[in-house]
Amino acid sequence: MSTPIHTRARATGFTLIEVMIVVAIVAILASVAMPAYNDYIRRGAMQEAFTTLADQRIRLEQFYQDNRRYGPAAATTCRGAADNVLDLAGDKYFEISCTTSNSGQNYTLTATGRTSTIAAGYTYTLTDSGAKGTTEFAGATVTSSCWALKNASDCQ
Repeated sequence: MSTPIHTRARATGFTLIEVMIVVAIVAILASVAMPAYNDYIRRGAMQEAFTTLADQRIRLEQFYQDNRRYGPAAATTCRGAADNVLDLAGDKYFEISCTTSNSGQNYTLTATGRTSTIAAGYTYTLTDSGAKGTTEFAGATVTSSCWALKNASDCQ
């Protein structure tokens, strides 16, 4: 008769130290990746403002060709929904506004980031002469003669 052989079963799996090391590595990677990802998403939202301002500029120029003015009088809003010229309803991230000056011969389009979105604290402008500007970047007032994208001095 043979005697039964007892073998000790070896435990498999990870130790607590190994799991904690993996958790620490993932936390470090996430702390680096999340700010970069948020910046990437924010820069994508800025394109909405740039595209909308350029589109509204074309609509105003078409209106000017027919009427020889952008709006009714100085310091008033540009011709809007009543004339089917501008779509000032805004977009997902930005609210669009337009004011005229010099008896309707000049205008300034403004895209202001909507509160509680990733675009909050950003304001961009476009004038009838094609001058681009950034008046607010990341919540700070700036004076830039371009559309800042990555930082206040980086021009688009």
